[in-house]
Amino acid sequence: MSRRGWLTMVVGCALLLPAAVSQAQDNANNNQGRRGNFDPAQARERYMTSIKERLGASDDEWKVLQPKLEKVMTAQRESRGGFGGFGGGGVRRGGGGGGADQQPTTAVGIASADLNKALENKDTPAEDIAKKVAALRDAREKARAGTQAAQKELKEVLTARQEAVLVTMGMLE
Repeated sequence: MSRRGWLTMVVGCALLLPAAVSQAQDNANNNQGRRGNFDPAQARERYMTSIKERLGASDDEWKVLQPKLEKVMTAQRESRGGFGGFGGGGVRRGGGGGGADQQPTTAVGIASADLNKALENKDTPAEDIAKKVAALRDAREKARAGTQAAQKELKEVLTARQEAVLVTMGMLE
């Protein structure tokens, strides 16, 4: 690139920087007010509407697809050890998932929390750890089987295009 090209680029960036900073500050200020008013039900509804639109589903199709899709989403959340509610999340170190008082609500989440508690205690016998690892693996396997069954049921009512959309979204294998 020529010197003139570089100079034009640098000057352009310098002129745009104040506007970008101002926009970022405005966005930060607007988002601060929204954080306290977050409504998981509205977020879930927007997400489901987005999926319906991406699938190109009619209202009648959606009546069939939505419950099956929700079943897949629930099974996937459970297989990750979700804490229930929209979005779920896995068990994190210390057993928390978003709040100190939040407890896992799935078999995978409970088994993972139990294993984490055992690992926090340096004196936990190896055989206890092995049992908790086996319990977590068993819970994960059952959850995977539930996810696969829900995905199979959903695939039976999808068009090829809809299936491809859900594969790209990670909802189907």
